[in-house]
Amino acid sequence: MTSDLLIGDYAYSSWSLRGWLMFDHFGVPVRTTMVDFASGDVAEQMTAHAPARTVPTFLTPDGVAVSDSLAIAEEVASRFPEADLWPADPAARAMARTLAAEMHSGFAALRQACPMNLRTAYRDVPVSAEVQANLDRIEVIWGHALDRFGGPWLCGAYSAADAFYAPVAARIAGYGLTVGPVAAAYVAAHLADPSFRRWRAMGLVQGATLARYAKDYAQVAWPGPAPLAAKAAESGVAENAGCLYSGKPVTHLLEAGGRVFGFCNAFCRDKTLVDPLAWTAFAKAWNRT
Repeated sequence: MTSDLLIGDYAYSSWSLRGWLMFDHFGVPVRTTMVDFASGDVAEQMTAHAPARTVPTFLTPDGVAVSDSLAIAEEVASRFPEADLWPADPAARAMARTLAAEMHSGFAALRQACPMNLRTAYRDVPVSAEVQANLDRIEVIWGHALDRFGGPWLCGAYSAADAFYAPVAARIAGYGLTVGPVAAAYVAAHLADPSFRRWRAMGLVQGATLARYAKDYAQVAWPGPAPLAAKAAESGVAENAGCLYSGKPVTHLLEAGGRVFGFCNAFCRDKTLVDPLAWTAFAKAWNRT
């Protein structure tokens, strides 16, 4: 039976990013539905899934709405033990859980001053004493975990704890906040992570640009890896006979490096166009000789 995940806008919903990463990064199949922040109150849009009223919400195949990120982590881990959301090593698992819990309940100043916005990046952002205290604490706990377990992720291999801190990395990067070299390298790892890049790509092409998330700071280019240059094509013959994702008939084309690839709808094409090599199916086609 198929599981469902209700999420908010890709560009802005930090908690939804955490929930989604716990499926996508670990290869857990799920059907995703976006609750559009521009379409009104989230709780009102979710009345069919009561008592849930927030995103993300994991709708289990047996009809339970799990609508807290920590609960989602534990439920996915118990239902899909082969995914290894939490480290197998007891010490690393204990560290991962305490890190996730601190993120879940902490860093209010950073979250308030720097709402996640994956559609833009800023420079010269003022940092209050409260935000700096949050950043200092983040550096302490990241540094401790990375030193103890050797990286490259907080507790060795990528775990649910890293999914919880992905939006923190996005905030540090997107607002140009200053951190030391260890924390900066960990932020860069998130920006380069294919799952994070796929989420951001969808955020650039789906959903409205919401003015309430904008800040009056100087804007700069997004600091993540430069994507492969690509553009929509109006004509041409695709190398692939069916959509790279669904296998359905090709209706939309993308051109990159003089090569043409086909997709079954505009969203498939456009999300790929933003960051082609973040998508496994495209990367395989691109590397095919």
